[in-house]
Amino acid sequence: MNRMLKFVLATLLLLLLMACDRGQIFHQLRPNSVILTFGDSLTYGTGAEKGFDYPAQLQRLIARNVHNAGVPGEVSAEGARRLPAVLDEIEPDLVILCHGGNDMLQKLDKQQLKDNLRRMFEAVNQRGLPMVMIAVPRPGLLLSDADVYEDLAKELNIPLVDDVLGELLSDQQFKSDRVHLNDLGYGKLAEAVADKLIELGVI
Repeated sequence: MNRMLKFVLATLLLLLLMACDRGQIFHQLRPNSVILTFGDSLTYGTGAEKGFDYPAQLQRLIARNVHNAGVPGEVSAEGARRLPAVLDEIEPDLVILCHGGNDMLQKLDKQQLKDNLRRMFEAVNQRGLPMVMIAVPRPGLLLSDADVYEDLAKELNIPLVDDVLGELLSDQQFKSDRVHLNDLGYGKLAEAVADKLIELGVI
């Protein structure tokens, strides 16, 4: 009897761990659902003509309400402080996070960036909302995603739009300056995000 009880408890524990490992739950968005895009200048759309930032182009692609909450120049510590109030005001159904570029440009502490991104995820998760993250490249000659994004995506089971921003910012036809995209570049970013949402079954 004791062996059987131990076996049942062990099986239940294993099933619980497997369920936890699945991570966030994504549901198909309704036509009136709201997506919050949260970030810095890359979300705001610095370098783009009005209406051609990536959230605006994403809205046209997926026919859902996409709210742009990008603040140019913001570092991750400021974003982590700002996000809870934005979540409570907008009450979104899904959050897309693209943050951290200014931390890297200003050579701020990498661990602090990771901790701040985690705080943003926790603010979203505490409200029972799913989140997708966009990886930001490290500054340099070869623009590859900073490791912090893949590390956090694995740790917290966050779907990641990766290897996109670095590729776009490496091509003159998609950028308005050294660190920002142009209309065409933001359109490509919007397409990559839309593809991820389709992959997740959200759209």
